[in-house]
Amino acid sequence: MTTLNTVLRTALTTAVVAGALAAQASTASAVSLRVKVACTSDYLNYCSQHAPGSQATKSCMRRNGTKLSKRCVNALVSAGMVSKAEVARRAARRH
Repeated sequence: MTTLNTVLRTALTTAVVAGALAAQASTASAVSLRVKVACTSDYLNYCSQHAPGSQATKSCMRRNGTKLSKRCVNALVSAGMVSKAEVARRAARRH
């Protein structure tokens, strides 16, 4: 039963975050759906203390850039939210 509760809680959290992220889509600085989908788990892991789509969330994601999933980073690059050059610079600093 505990496993079921954990799964349900995770599903509910994901749905709430997805809904909150979708609500941000109407703002001028809206994050694309692709970025939202690709980065939801990174948001939950590193920046969920901030409101979705807020400047604080963007700053938090940037601070945690080297920890973000490849899927999220690729979506951010495709959306023009981060450059390939910046990704390469950060990757070089990690090694």
